[in-house]
Formats: sequence, C-alpha cells, structure tokens
Amino acid sequence: MAAVNSQMLPLGTVAPEFVLEATEGHMVSLSAVAEGHKAVLVMFICNHCPFVKHVAAELAQLGRDAQDLGAAVFAINSNDAEAYPQDGLAAMVAEKRQRGYSFPYLFDSTQTVAKAYQAACTPDFFVFGADRRLVYRGQLDDSRPGNDISVTGKDVRQALEAAVRGAPPQQTQRPSIGCNIKWKPGNAPAYFG
Repeated sequence: MAAVNSQMLPLGTVAPEFVLEATEGHMVSLSAVAEGHKAVLVMFICNHCPFVKHVAAELAQLGRDAQDLGAAVFAINSNDAEAYPQDGLAAMVAEKRQRGYSFPYLFDSTQTVAKAYQAACTPDFFVFGADRRLVYRGQLDDSRPGNDISVTGKDVRQALEAAVRGAPPQQTQRPSIGCNIKWKPGNAPAYFG
C-alpha cells in the first residue's frame, strides 16, 4: 500500500466546473447540482483503495448528513479503468449500491477533473462555501488503516458545518493520505512527482 499525501489546493480557489458521467448513466454537472446549496463537498475516491475501503461506511453517512445540512455532495473516481478494471464504471455502479452512497458517484475518464482539483490520492476531500470558494482541503479525520483510531469524519464534518454557517475555515488543515490516483500512462500531472 503506497501512501501519497494530498496537494493542498490553495484556499479561496473557485471550484473547478465539471460535467461527468454518473453511475446511473446520465451526465452530472457541478453547477447544476450545487446551485442553491450552502456548501459543496467534492471527494475523490475509488473502489479498490484500502484507504477508501477503511472509511467507506463513514463516507456514506457523511454524504447523507452533509445533504441534510444543505450541502451538495459529489464523489469522483479518476483512476485509469483500463489498468484497474475494478475502478471502471460498471464496478462503480455496484460499489455505490453496496455502500449506500446517496450522492452522485462520477467517473472522470479523462482525468482532467482530478488535475483541475490537484487531487493526488484516494480519498481526497474538498469543501467549498456557498460562493464556491475552497474553505477546506485535506483529511477526513485521523483514522488510517491499522492505526486503531475510530473513523469519525471529524475534520470534513467540522469544515462542512462551518461552511454551511458561513463561518471562517478552520485554521488547522492536515493533508489527506491514501493511494495515489492511478494515472493513465503519460497523463500524470507535474504536481504528482
């Protein structure tokens, strides 16, 4: 399990727009779904990563809770599905159903959205305020596979609650850590290494 830290996109960055295919077979855009919401949560996840599997139940609950708070929630899989077929769209359909995700699970087949967000690992989390400016990027919480710390989602939950209230972002933001995004050959961005 090779661990990679998130890149920590600069706070205040405007949420990059996207239009991606959802597991249900239709296209989903950030602007259409996020319109009128108090906050936006964008998560880069995948099906096979041990770090994502470790927090998957919390992601499902976090998604429901965030939507109840008035946030729009998206999960995006940017992995190379040719090299990692377990992360292809068909497998994503089964994963969404199995995990009980209530939010759109989207496939970034060109990996351009991951690059726009400077996503580097799975999971990687981004919280934007009502003005679509970045207020949080980093870890879900302190739990990691094998460290015996309970998965609570506290860091992202605190960021979402503050964003919904219009409060300033939390001062301490720690990078997420997880498996690297599986880039297509020759497609890895410069920030990746």
